[in-house]
Amino acid sequence: MAPFLDLSSNWSLHSVPAAFVLALLPNFYASMAAGKNYDLANPRKTEEHLAKDTTLSKQQVNRILRAKAAANNGLETIGLYAAGVVAANAAKLPVETVNKLSLFYLGTRLVYNFVYVFLQDNRKFAPVRSLAWMAGLGAIFSLFIKAGNAL
Repeated sequence: MAPFLDLSSNWSLHSVPAAFVLALLPNFYASMAAGKNYDLANPRKTEEHLAKDTTLSKQQVNRILRAKAAANNGLETIGLYAAGVVAANAAKLPVETVNKLSLFYLGTRLVYNFVYVFLQDNRKFAPVRSLAWMAGLGAIFSLFIKAGNAL
């Protein structure tokens, strides 16, 4: 049976826009969940509007705020990730290695987003979120270290 994704083809550069989409998904969720509190003309006022809204529960407000924070976190790391992918490709690392690290990074972002937005109502899941974030950084650092070793 053929694998779902052929790792012998270089998919790593495609993973950068995929990572960008994963970074934006929590923000889309936050915008939808915020409802009337989200002002398309002035989206940075959403937090201020949420603080004044008495129709949403504290849990709903916190989930929206965490979704925005998850989006920001993804956007804060995507530049480093993209540079790592480019470095790995420039160093001509084995395609399968770069693909695996890229897929692993995307997986960590999925876990991070899900845990932070939906499971963080229970603070016991905070370490899972932190581990996902650190594992994602580990993938990025691996791309750079392997590229540096190959050059």
